[in-house]
Amino acid sequence: MNDYERIRDLIVYLDRNRHEQPGLENLAGYSGLSMFHLQRLFSRWAGITPKAFLKCLTVSHAKRLLRSGSSVLDASLESGLSGPGRLHDLCVSLESASPGEIKSGGAGWTIQAGFSETPFGDCLIAESPRGICHLSFVAGRDRNVEGELIRTDWPNAGLNWDDSFAARIAERLFVRSGQQQASAKLKAFVHGTDFQVRVWRALLSLPYGTLASYGNIASAIGSPESSRAVGTAVGQNRLACLIPCHRVIRSTGIIGDYRWGNERKKAIIAWETAET
Repeated sequence: MNDYERIRDLIVYLDRNRHEQPGLENLAGYSGLSMFHLQRLFSRWAGITPKAFLKCLTVSHAKRLLRSGSSVLDASLESGLSGPGRLHDLCVSLESASPGEIKSGGAGWTIQAGFSETPFGDCLIAESPRGICHLSFVAGRDRNVEGELIRTDWPNAGLNWDDSFAARIAERLFVRSGQQQASAKLKAFVHGTDFQVRVWRALLSLPYGTLASYGNIASAIGSPESSRAVGTAVGQNRLACLIPCHRVIRSTGIIGDYRWGNERKKAIIAWETAET
């Protein structure tokens, strides 16, 4: 059995046994590899650790149960978790929100928001207590007008305006790859359907300076016939550049539409591909 087949079998095993929440020792026993070798091999082939992959499976399953009407406790136990607290931990680390917050529209939150200059024009950035929840290029800096973009997703949250906060985030986002410094990863909080989130996660896997077609993304999420739906989900991304929807073009090579303008999309692509 080659390495690809080992990792394929491990992924199938994790999916089938997510209720038992198997640990690294269980996986090592199943695969016949040492825990150290298994961890390195899995991370190299899958791009994330076995534990992180299991979290993805667990939270995805739990959210489907929640949307079908299950209580938080039932969703927790059906997902192989000890109780709502454990589900909360996994949702916060992966989705940056608890199950209750997913449904609340930001009730009880104060969202930090502000405007900043970027190489591609002014942008509006907003961060909830669980991560960046909005990033868009804007034509003006009218807080009443642009604030409605944030309230569309988080109608029950309060807004605290601070342009210096936005400038700090923009400084980390819009920097040449060779100038980047080690720092804590930015956390993103997205508001979308299961399908949209699958598409946005696929976008996050696109390497800097590369492009993919809508069909490529559809195949990557296991829905090769859903190119049109993928295009809709890409267009509904609310985190410009952070979730790199600008890296998706038509299969013919045409750049295609962009929520924040085709010319801006071309400029961002040129910015990234100039370094690769």
